[in-house]
Amino acid sequence: MKKTIIALSMLLLLVIPSLVSAKELSGTVTMQFDLKVPVDAKQVRLWIPYALSDKNQLVKNIKVAGNFASSAVYREGENGNVFLYAEWNGSLKARNMTYSFDVTRKELITKDFPRNELPFSREEFSEYLRATTYGPTTGKVKQLADRITKGKTSNLEKAKAIYDWIVSNMRRDPNVKGCGFGKVDQLLIDLGGKCGDIHSVFTALARSAGVPTRDLWGLRLARGKDQDITKFQHCWVEFYVPGYGWVVADPADVRRAMLIKNTNALEDVKDLVQYYFGSVDEIRLGYYTGKDITLNPQQSGKPINYIMYPYAEADGKQLNEDLYGFNIGYKIMFSEK
Repeated sequence: MKKTIIALSMLLLLVIPSLVSAKELSGTVTMQFDLKVPVDAKQVRLWIPYALSDKNQLVKNIKVAGNFASSAVYREGENGNVFLYAEWNGSLKARNMTYSFDVTRKELITKDFPRNELPFSREEFSEYLRATTYGPTTGKVKQLADRITKGKTSNLEKAKAIYDWIVSNMRRDPNVKGCGFGKVDQLLIDLGGKCGDIHSVFTALARSAGVPTRDLWGLRLARGKDQDITKFQHCWVEFYVPGYGWVVADPADVRRAMLIKNTNALEDVKDLVQYYFGSVDEIRLGYYTGKDITLNPQQSGKPINYIMYPYAEADGKQLNEDLYGFNIGYKIMFSEK
């Protein structure tokens, strides 16, 4: 009987690793806003990516306070992204808000791949195959995707070939502000960027090869008490395997590890190369997906490239000096429990 139990345990480790080895991280996220706006501003509006519970994370004890005139939680219709929205009206000396919540995040492991893939409808997954403003799926991008995936027939094989090409050819550029802007055509020339850049390339190439893919935007958490994570935004990707579902990947974190280790040899990070194809760690908070975002309520400016950062307007004019908006006046803290 004892030998049978041990054998069954080993089988579980091989067949369903996500059930037996997933790690967790729990803590409190606190976002504090003291908005920097023109002195004569009459109406100020703020949108914040809003974290929700899903199969990978539990969000609870949500608290919102401030001197705003009104606030609410809204969902936009195109991608389902959810925002905490606040509005200040009239002349005020200060416009402040505190948004906090507890979160428990699980490690995600999606490695128990099927031997064979089922057919799937391209029409049903069309939103995950289309081009975006900075992520084309034709021309040079399509030509490169075809070369990388030549001879590959399944979605899994194509995605793995693209993943391997990225970790072998791209690099993390620490001089890029924030998470990067994701302009794929230029990135395929420069081959350097942050997670938003590297994963934009992955998504564009995968979609060009006919593999439904989506970017996931979030916030990297931290170990310890009272950690400043204001600039810890992070993203990763998921691609679709018919007959299995969505598979997670994070080639950008492979390149990040190589930068930290000061190495260009994949052999030095071979365990991470294997890990981040089908897994992501628990030290991250997930928001939502999509690009070219129209907020709800709708912003006065043009669609936003992607949502990981707060966005603000004063009297209909964008306050964010760029995509990241570090200038608008906010701080994000995390305390592990």
